[in-house]
Amino acid sequence: MTDISKITLYSGGHKGTEAEFGKLAEEWNMAEVNISFEGHETARTRGVKVLTHEELQKGDVSMEIVSKSMNRTYSKTDKIRKVIQSIFHMVNSGYHVVAVGWIQADNTVKGGTGWGAELAKLFNRPLSVYDQEKKAWFSWEDRQWVESTPVITADTFAGTGTRHLTDDGRQALRELFIRSFGPAGQK
Repeated sequence: MTDISKITLYSGGHKGTEAEFGKLAEEWNMAEVNISFEGHETARTRGVKVLTHEELQKGDVSMEIVSKSMNRTYSKTDKIRKVIQSIFHMVNSGYHVVAVGWIQADNTVKGGTGWGAELAKLFNRPLSVYDQEKKAWFSWEDRQWVESTPVITADTFAGTGTRHLTDDGRQALRELFIRSFGPAGQK
């Protein structure tokens, strides 16, 4: 069994999936770090780390590269840039990247969650996504999505996903925590 006291969740603390990750981390008594930036509100207050301008810059990337990787364009580049930068820090800090959302036909994940998934691919990190439409877990293996049953085994993981978490998505996260760490409250 994994020593939960040595596990850290890195997330953004946003409403929906990220807030649920935080609630589960707290229930399992594990460390939680929610990456944020000045002027950005989070649903979670536990473990908030507000990045400085200089720290955010370490996660900077051309919006043209982001748009090309994600097969979409972004109109509010000033606002989305800080989100993209903070996602870099989340993924860079957590080894296994776990997300909830929707896998699209082009193999990207819908929304901002997709940038976290793309970074996990680029960094060659374990990547697991619960697709709320298909109601199944998938892992990125050999440049394709493969249906899987993930288990978190790393000491650090990044938890991200849609603001529109369904009851199935919520249950999938709870089951992931039980599968990975045993029942809540164990040490």
